[in-house]
Amino acid sequence: MSGSPAHDAPPSSEDVFARVAWALHRADLSVRSAKERPLREVGVPSSHYSVLISLQATPGVTGAELARLMGVTPQAVALLVGKLSERGLIERRTHPRHRNIQELHLTDSGRDELTKAERIVSDLEQHIRRSLGDERYRQLRELLGEVIDGLPGWTPPDTA
Repeated sequence: MSGSPAHDAPPSSEDVFARVAWALHRADLSVRSAKERPLREVGVPSSHYSVLISLQATPGVTGAELARLMGVTPQAVALLVGKLSERGLIERRTHPRHRNIQELHLTDSGRDELTKAERIVSDLEQHIRRSLGDERYRQLRELLGEVIDGLPGWTPPDTA
């Protein structure tokens, strides 16, 4: 990196491309792009996969909880939940103690669809692991965990 640009000057392309945040963004886009076509071919686009895998990991979450888990708006989750419910892949159940709250659960069909999609995502994950080797894969996972854990402590600068 050519050094930090002045706070009021735009960064050079060298500065931008050397940023960890930019590399994370590009890696995320690359992973999404790599898995989208094969996931669509089995009938589970990545947005649907994200809902299904989240419900597998945390059955009974509410729509609001699912939105927080996925990092999207409640409106986006409501649309996805509606589509997946229509397809019979997830179901809404009334919370046992709170009648106004609906829990989300996978159906048997949802688990079947998730199994097809999971074969693709798991294979992609293994490809990444083989590319890096076990030790570097573990290190990357740990470093990404540290980045994730540290972000809530960041305060944006005053731009006034």
